Amino acid sequence: MKTKIFTLITTVCIFLVANAQDTATNKSKTGIKFGYNLAAVSFDGDTETGQRQGFHVGFYGESFLAERIALQIELLYSQQGYEIEDDGGTFTQKLNYINLPLSLRLYPTQNFFLEAGPQIGLAISHKEEFDSNFNLFDTEQEFDPNNFDYGVNFGVGFKTDSGISLGVRYHLGLGDIYDEGSPKNRVLQLSLGFDF
Repeated sequence: MKTKIFTLITTVCIFLVANAQDTATNKSKTGIKFGYNLAAVSFDGDTETGQRQGFHVGFYGESFLAERIALQIELLYSQQGYEIEDDGGTFTQKLNYINLPLSLRLYPTQNFFLEAGPQIGLAISHKEEFDSNFNLFDTEQEFDPNNFDYGVNFGVGFKTDSGISLGVRYHLGLGDIYDEGSPKNRVLQLSLGFDF
């Protein structure tokens, strides 16, 4: 069922971008972006874990709906998860996603933008590690997270006339990673993008 929802949303997003390109073909751009992730998880809405460092990489398509309003769709590989460190050692949850963010971008000036929009994600791999600081007790154990994730993104950025962009985005996950404790993704991303 979740795969069908993911497919439906992907189809709708592609349709929206295709229609937007018809109205503003001269300002439509595609490109590649990559950057740094600082990911954590919020449990029960009030406690947040330590952060896992990772990266993201993928493609985007930006189409202008009006002079200063654009729609951007992306397809990203993103390393997420979290770390919990205490006297006994460090537990690391490695969750890797294929994410599909859809952002409405507002350009108050020619080069500065604000963005917000939904994101859906599909977990493609996961791994849990415990480092006890003593090799004899190091372990790896697999849990079974939910494959489907969703949430909203908020961000700001700067894009040069030559098509190089620098952006900061915060992902507020709304879907539970596991059924217990209502853990939700929290990801801060710093990205560099290049138009083709």
